[in-house]
Amino acid sequence: MRPMALATFVAGITVPGLVLADQPIPWAMGFQPAASPTMEHIGTLSFMLNTVIFAIMALVTGLLGWCIWRYNANRNPVPRQFSHNTLVEIAWTAIPALILLVVALPSFRLLYFMDRTNEAEMTLKITGHQWYWSYDYTDHNLQFDAFMVSDDELKPGQLRLLTTDKEVVLPVGVPIRVLLTADDVIHSWAVPSLGVKTDTVPGRLNETWVRIDRPGTYYGQCSELCGVNHGFMPIMIRAVAKDQFLAWTEETRVRLAAKPQPSTVGGKS
Repeated sequence: MRPMALATFVAGITVPGLVLADQPIPWAMGFQPAASPTMEHIGTLSFMLNTVIFAIMALVTGLLGWCIWRYNANRNPVPRQFSHNTLVEIAWTAIPALILLVVALPSFRLLYFMDRTNEAEMTLKITGHQWYWSYDYTDHNLQFDAFMVSDDELKPGQLRLLTTDKEVVLPVGVPIRVLLTADDVIHSWAVPSLGVKTDTVPGRLNETWVRIDRPGTYYGQCSELCGVNHGFMPIMIRAVAKDQFLAWTEETRVRLAAKPQPSTVGGKS
Protein backbone atom coordinates (compact mmCIF):
# COMPACT_ATOMS: atom_id res chain seq x y z
CA MET A 1 0.00 0.00 0.00
CA ARG A 2 1.46 3.37 -1.02
CA PRO A 3 2.09 5.94 1.73
CA MET A 4 -0.62 8.31 0.48
CA ALA A 5 -3.13 5.48 0.26
CA LEU A 6 -2.15 4.33 3.75
CA ALA A 7 -2.57 7.85 5.15
CA THR A 8 -5.97 8.20 3.49
CA PHE A 9 -7.07 4.80 4.80
CA VAL A 10 -6.06 5.64 8.37
CA ALA A 11 -7.82 9.01 8.18
CA GLY A 12 -10.87 7.34 6.69
CA ILE A 13 -11.33 4.87 9.53
CA THR A 14 -10.77 7.55 12.18
CA VAL A 15 -12.99 10.23 10.62
CA PRO A 16 -16.11 8.69 9.01
CA GLY A 17 -16.71 9.77 5.44
CA LEU A 18 -13.34 11.48 4.93
CA VAL A 19 -12.33 9.19 2.09
CA LEU A 20 -15.24 10.48 0.04
CA ALA A 21 -14.79 14.12 1.04
CA ASP A 22 -13.11 16.60 -1.31
CA GLN A 23 -13.76 19.55 0.97
CA PRO A 24 -12.59 20.80 4.38
CA ILE A 25 -14.03 18.92 7.35
CA PRO A 26 -13.98 19.89 11.04
CA TRP A 27 -10.90 18.84 13.02
CA ALA A 28 -9.10 17.35 10.03
CA MET A 29 -5.39 16.83 10.70
CA GLY A 30 -4.07 15.69 7.32
CA PHE A 31 -4.45 16.34 3.61
CA GLN A 32 -7.69 15.94 1.73
CA PRO A 33 -7.77 12.72 -0.36
CA ALA A 34 -5.64 13.15 -3.47
CA ALA A 35 -7.44 13.56 -6.79
CA SER A 36 -4.42 14.33 -9.00
CA PRO A 37 -0.94 12.88 -9.54
CA THR A 38 0.59 16.05 -8.09
CA MET A 39 -1.31 15.62 -4.82
CA GLU A 40 -0.37 11.92 -4.75
CA HIS A 41 3.31 12.88 -4.93
CA ILE A 42 2.86 15.62 -2.31
CA GLY A 43 1.28 13.08 0.05
CA THR A 44 4.08 10.57 -0.52
CA LEU A 45 6.75 13.22 0.10
CA SER A 46 4.93 14.41 3.22
CA PHE A 47 4.80 10.84 4.55
CA MET A 48 8.54 10.43 3.96
CA LEU A 49 9.39 13.78 5.59
CA ASN A 50 7.26 13.01 8.64
CA THR A 51 8.97 9.63 8.98
CA VAL A 52 12.40 11.30 8.90
CA ILE A 53 11.28 13.99 11.37
CA PHE A 54 9.87 11.49 13.87
CA ALA A 55 12.98 9.29 13.57
CA ILE A 56 15.25 12.26 14.31
CA MET A 57 13.01 13.37 17.17
CA ALA A 58 13.05 9.86 18.69
CA LEU A 59 16.85 9.62 18.36
CA VAL A 60 17.50 13.04 19.91
CA THR A 61 14.99 12.47 22.71
CA GLY A 62 16.48 9.05 23.44
CA LEU A 63 20.05 10.38 23.52
CA LEU A 64 19.00 13.28 25.74
CA GLY A 65 17.26 10.93 28.17
CA TRP A 66 20.23 8.56 28.22
CA CYS A 67 22.66 11.44 28.92
CA ILE A 68 20.46 12.70 31.77
CA TRP A 69 20.33 9.21 33.26
CA ARG A 70 23.98 8.27 32.68
CA TYR A 71 25.72 11.53 33.50
CA ASN A 72 23.69 12.97 36.38
CA ALA A 73 25.51 14.12 39.54
CA ASN A 74 24.77 10.92 41.46
CA ARG A 75 26.21 8.59 38.82
CA ASN A 76 28.96 10.89 37.66
CA PRO A 77 30.15 13.08 40.59
CA VAL A 78 33.43 13.93 38.80
CA PRO A 79 32.64 15.08 35.24
CA ARG A 80 34.83 13.76 32.46
CA GLN A 81 37.21 16.31 30.96
CA PHE A 82 37.78 16.29 27.21
CA SER A 83 38.29 18.90 24.51
CA HIS A 84 37.16 17.19 21.29
CA ASN A 85 36.21 13.94 19.59
CA THR A 86 37.11 13.74 15.91
CA LEU A 87 34.85 10.77 15.14
CA VAL A 88 31.80 12.42 16.73
CA GLU A 89 32.45 15.70 14.91
CA ILE A 90 32.70 13.89 11.57
CA ALA A 91 29.51 11.96 12.33
CA TRP A 92 27.40 14.97 13.29
CA THR A 93 28.53 16.72 10.10
CA ALA A 94 28.14 13.80 7.68
CA ILE A 95 24.85 12.38 8.97
CA PRO A 96 22.85 15.67 8.71
CA ALA A 97 24.32 16.24 5.24
CA LEU A 98 23.18 12.76 4.20
CA ILE A 99 19.71 13.37 5.64
CA LEU A 100 19.43 16.65 3.73
CA LEU A 101 20.44 14.85 0.52
CA VAL A 102 17.82 12.15 1.09
CA VAL A 103 15.18 14.86 1.62
CA ALA A 104 16.34 17.11 -1.24
CA LEU A 105 16.32 14.57 -4.08
CA PRO A 106 12.60 13.67 -3.97
CA SER A 107 11.74 17.32 -3.22
CA PHE A 108 13.48 18.52 -6.38
CA ARG A 109 11.94 15.68 -8.38
CA LEU A 110 8.47 16.79 -7.23
CA LEU A 111 9.20 20.46 -8.01
CA TYR A 112 10.21 19.56 -11.58
CA PHE A 113 7.14 17.33 -11.94
CA MET A 114 4.87 20.18 -10.79
CA ASP A 115 6.51 22.58 -13.25
CA ARG A 116 6.01 20.59 -16.46
CA THR A 117 3.12 21.57 -18.74
CA ASN A 118 4.32 20.33 -22.13
CA GLU A 119 1.69 17.56 -22.43
CA ALA A 120 -1.37 19.77 -21.87
CA GLU A 121 -4.42 19.04 -24.04
CA MET A 122 -6.35 22.20 -23.13
CA THR A 123 -5.82 25.58 -21.49
CA LEU A 124 -7.76 27.32 -18.73
CA LYS A 125 -7.00 30.98 -18.02
CA ILE A 126 -7.92 32.29 -14.56
CA THR A 127 -8.05 35.94 -13.50
CA GLY A 128 -8.38 36.99 -9.87
CA HIS A 129 -10.44 40.04 -8.93
CA GLN A 130 -11.60 41.63 -5.69
CA TRP A 131 -13.44 39.34 -4.91
CA TYR A 132 -14.33 36.77 -7.53
CA TRP A 133 -12.70 34.68 -10.24
CA SER A 134 -12.94 34.89 -14.03
CA TYR A 135 -12.45 31.75 -16.13
CA ASP A 136 -11.58 31.62 -19.82
CA TYR A 137 -11.66 28.28 -21.66
CA THR A 138 -9.43 29.48 -24.46
CA ASP A 139 -9.86 26.32 -26.55
CA HIS A 140 -13.66 26.41 -26.36
CA ASN A 141 -14.50 30.14 -26.70
CA LEU A 142 -16.12 30.21 -23.27
CA GLN A 143 -15.71 32.82 -20.51
CA PHE A 144 -17.58 33.52 -17.29
CA ASP A 145 -17.20 34.97 -13.78
CA ALA A 146 -17.77 32.91 -10.62
CA PHE A 147 -19.04 34.55 -7.42
CA MET A 148 -19.61 33.06 -3.99
CA VAL A 149 -23.22 32.12 -3.24
CA SER A 150 -24.38 34.15 -0.25
CA ASP A 151 -25.90 32.48 2.81
CA ASP A 152 -29.47 33.51 1.97
CA GLU A 153 -29.16 32.02 -1.54
CA LEU A 154 -27.72 28.63 -0.54
CA LYS A 155 -29.71 25.55 -1.53
CA PRO A 156 -29.88 22.34 0.54
CA GLY A 157 -26.61 20.42 0.28
CA GLN A 158 -24.54 23.40 -0.84
CA LEU A 159 -21.53 24.31 1.27
CA ARG A 160 -21.38 27.67 3.00
CA LEU A 161 -18.47 29.91 1.87
CA LEU A 162 -17.38 27.30 -0.72
CA THR A 163 -20.23 27.26 -3.26
CA THR A 164 -20.07 29.46 -6.35
CA ASP A 165 -22.85 30.49 -8.71
CA LYS A 166 -21.00 28.90 -11.64
CA GLU A 167 -18.91 25.74 -11.48
CA VAL A 168 -15.56 25.27 -13.18
CA VAL A 169 -16.16 22.06 -15.12
CA LEU A 170 -13.07 20.13 -16.22
CA PRO A 171 -12.54 16.75 -17.92
CA VAL A 172 -11.17 13.78 -16.01
CA GLY A 173 -7.82 12.35 -17.10
CA VAL A 174 -6.87 15.31 -19.31
CA PRO A 175 -3.66 17.30 -18.61
CA ILE A 176 -4.73 20.95 -18.39
CA ARG A 177 -2.49 23.99 -18.66
CA VAL A 178 -3.61 26.65 -16.20
CA LEU A 179 -2.63 30.29 -16.79
CA LEU A 180 -3.19 32.71 -13.92
CA THR A 181 -3.15 36.48 -13.54
CA ALA A 182 -4.98 39.23 -11.63
CA ASP A 183 -6.33 42.67 -12.46
CA ASP A 184 -6.02 44.40 -9.07
CA VAL A 185 -4.03 42.80 -6.23
CA ILE A 186 -2.27 39.48 -5.64
CA HIS A 187 -4.57 36.50 -5.14
CA SER A 188 -3.77 32.79 -4.92
CA TRP A 189 -5.78 30.05 -6.63
CA ALA A 190 -5.62 26.98 -4.38
CA VAL A 191 -7.44 23.62 -4.51
CA PRO A 192 -6.04 21.22 -1.86
CA SER A 193 -7.35 17.93 -3.34
CA LEU A 194 -5.59 18.73 -6.62
CA GLY A 195 -2.32 19.88 -5.06
CA VAL A 196 -2.56 23.27 -6.76
CA LYS A 197 -1.72 26.64 -5.22
CA THR A 198 -0.48 29.36 -7.57
CA ASP A 199 -0.40 33.12 -7.07
CA THR A 200 -2.23 35.41 -9.48
CA VAL A 201 -0.19 38.60 -9.86
CA PRO A 202 -1.24 41.76 -11.73
CA GLY A 203 0.86 42.24 -14.85
CA ARG A 204 2.23 38.69 -14.74
CA LEU A 205 1.05 35.40 -16.23
CA ASN A 206 1.88 32.44 -14.01
CA GLU A 207 1.53 28.90 -15.28
CA THR A 208 0.80 25.53 -13.70
CA TRP A 209 -0.98 22.35 -14.71
CA VAL A 210 -3.44 19.84 -13.32
CA ARG A 211 -4.82 16.43 -14.22
CA ILE A 212 -7.88 15.29 -12.29
CA ASP A 213 -7.95 11.51 -11.88
CA ARG A 214 -11.51 10.91 -10.68
CA PRO A 215 -14.92 12.54 -11.10
CA GLY A 216 -16.20 14.66 -8.25
CA THR A 217 -16.59 18.17 -6.90
CA TYR A 218 -13.50 19.86 -5.47
CA TYR A 219 -13.35 23.03 -3.41
CA GLY A 220 -10.70 25.65 -2.79
CA GLN A 221 -10.32 29.27 -1.77
CA CYS A 222 -8.14 32.29 -2.40
CA SER A 223 -5.05 31.72 -0.25
CA GLU A 224 -3.43 35.15 -0.41
CA LEU A 225 -4.71 38.01 1.74
CA CYS A 226 -6.31 40.31 -0.83
CA GLY A 227 -8.59 42.68 1.04
CA VAL A 228 -11.65 42.87 3.23
CA ASN A 229 -13.53 40.08 1.40
CA HIS A 230 -10.56 37.75 1.00
CA GLY A 231 -12.45 34.97 2.76
CA PHE A 232 -15.28 35.09 0.22
CA MET A 233 -13.46 33.94 -2.93
CA PRO A 234 -14.24 30.22 -3.13
CA ILE A 235 -13.29 27.88 -5.96
CA MET A 236 -15.67 25.13 -7.04
CA ILE A 237 -14.55 22.54 -9.61
CA ARG A 238 -16.64 19.70 -11.00
CA ALA A 239 -14.70 16.96 -12.79
CA VAL A 240 -16.63 14.93 -15.37
CA ALA A 241 -15.94 12.52 -18.22
CA LYS A 242 -14.54 14.06 -21.40
CA ASP A 243 -17.74 13.62 -23.43
CA GLN A 244 -19.77 15.23 -20.64
CA PHE A 245 -17.30 18.12 -20.56
CA LEU A 246 -17.65 18.73 -24.29
CA ALA A 247 -21.44 18.66 -23.99
CA TRP A 248 -21.25 21.10 -21.05
CA THR A 249 -19.10 23.57 -22.98
CA GLU A 250 -21.59 23.63 -25.86
CA GLU A 251 -24.59 24.00 -23.57
CA THR A 252 -22.96 26.67 -21.40
CA ARG A 253 -21.74 28.69 -24.37
CA VAL A 254 -25.26 28.81 -25.81
CA ARG A 255 -26.82 29.62 -22.44
CA LEU A 256 -24.37 32.44 -21.63
CA ALA A 257 -24.73 33.91 -25.11
CA ALA A 258 -28.49 34.15 -24.61
CA LYS A 259 -28.19 35.70 -21.13
CA PRO A 260 -26.14 38.94 -20.73
CA GLN A 261 -23.38 38.74 -18.11
CA PRO A 262 -23.88 40.96 -15.03
CA SER A 263 -21.66 44.00 -14.64
CA THR A 264 -18.58 43.34 -12.50
CA VAL A 265 -17.65 46.96 -11.86
CA GLY A 266 -17.01 47.16 -8.12
CA GLY A 267 -18.02 43.52 -7.59
CA LYS A 268 -21.14 41.51 -8.29
CA SER A 269 -24.14 43.52 -9.39
